[in-house]
Amino acid sequence: MQHIVEQHGLSNIQVDSAGTAGYHNGDRADSRMRAAAKRRGYELLSRARQVLRQDLDEFDLVIAMDQSNLRNLQNLNQAPRCQLKLLSDFLSDHWPVDVPDPYYGGADGFETVLDMIEAACPAILNELVS
Repeated sequence: MQHIVEQHGLSNIQVDSAGTAGYHNGDRADSRMRAAAKRRGYELLSRARQVLRQDLDEFDLVIAMDQSNLRNLQNLNQAPRCQLKLLSDFLSDHWPVDVPDPYYGGADGFETVLDMIEAACPAILNELVS
C-alpha cells in the first residue's frame, strides 16, 4: 500500500501495519515474505507491533486480514472512529474472504498474500481519496 501511495504522490495518506497479537513485536517480517516482496520490488523495513486502542481513533481506515482479526479489532474498541473492514471487502468474489496465513506453508502462500494485497490496493486507494 505504501508503494501505491508513493506512486500517486499522496503524502497525506499514512500507511502502517500492526497485528492484533503481540507475539512478534519488534521483529522484521518473515524472511519468506521479505524475499517474495523483494522479487516484486518492495522492501519491507518495518518492525512488527501490536495494534493499540488509539490506532482506532487516529486512523480513518483499519483493514483486517481475516474475520478473527476483525473481531479482535472490534473488541478492542466498541466505538472506533475509523472504519473497520476486511481486505476482502476490496477484492472481487473470486478471492477468499480471509487472507490465508502463509506462516506454516511454503513460499507460494506468501505469493498468494501479496497477490491479494496488490489486487486490493487500488480499491483501497480509491476509497481513501474519494
